[in-house]
Amino acid sequence: MTRTFTLPAGSGRFLAFLLLVVLVATAFTLAEPRFLSTQNMSAVTRHMAANGLAALGLTFVVIVRKFDLSFAGTACFAAMTIGYLIALGQPLWIAIPAGIVVGAAIGAFNGVVISYFRFPDIVTTIATGSIAAGLAFVYSNGRTIFQNFMSSGILDLNDARVLGYSLSFVFLLGLYAVAWFFMHRTRYGASFYATGENPVAAYYSGVPTRLYTMLAFVACGVTCVFAVLLILAESGTADTNEGANLLMPAYAGVFLGTALLGRTSVMATLAGTFLITMLLDGFSLLGIPFYYSDGVVSAILLAGVVFFDARLREFLSDIGSFLQPASVKKEKRS
Repeated sequence: MTRTFTLPAGSGRFLAFLLLVVLVATAFTLAEPRFLSTQNMSAVTRHMAANGLAALGLTFVVIVRKFDLSFAGTACFAAMTIGYLIALGQPLWIAIPAGIVVGAAIGAFNGVVISYFRFPDIVTTIATGSIAAGLAFVYSNGRTIFQNFMSSGILDLNDARVLGYSLSFVFLLGLYAVAWFFMHRTRYGASFYATGENPVAAYYSGVPTRLYTMLAFVACGVTCVFAVLLILAESGTADTNEGANLLMPAYAGVFLGTALLGRTSVMATLAGTFLITMLLDGFSLLGIPFYYSDGVVSAILLAGVVFFDARLREFLSDIGSFLQPASVKKEKRS
């Protein structure tokens, strides 16, 4: 009896993603040989860490079929909170948890009013994000905070290395590993997916869907603080615009990963974020103005949303079936 070799499910999409990475890397290397240098790859991993952390929490929100547009404002408020406490001379073990509490509190507020009081997620998170961004100005009237940053030890988070890799990148991989195990190897992760795929069935199966929706927003609020913390460690200052640029790369990473790997997941987000970071870094090396690179990221986000929409995929499938020759259709039926 002959044995047929079949690839595991999803392998084709993963191989296609690897091919796309190779093509992108080759194109940038031909245009700028420094792209594959050790120094530039180290910069890619550092930049990927902040975008990847913001996208990780957003993944939970997208899995439960919601949107969070507040985490850029949340990141600004948390950054100024951390910077203000550092300027007062507080140690990092007080300043950083205070910022995390801010992120968790805003995420919990979003989650409660959206899941328990049925507020619309887009309108609610736009409002809370705007309020949080406004509160960021309270600490210093909009001025940059830099006092005590050099002596606080926060810069070590950017400079530290583990086995030659930046500490921020190692932290990113560790957190993604924990998130992957939680989402794909525990019943709690299955409950998140059930909440997003069919909340009514999940509810009658005993899943507290409102609680899981709220926890998704809390996770998004916390991880955006982790992301802005890395930005603070790199810049050495706290500004009211810190974290404002996290929104588009995070959404693009989530939806691009979903489009490439076929399902919203932790690993899909990591893959999408890596590709987005490669593109942004390559554009920067080539000296392309930021508004062009932002336009490309926005286009990728739009494409990811389009391919993520099941209704559109079904529509395109129907068109493809309609355009197929009759002989092909007969062969498939037989």
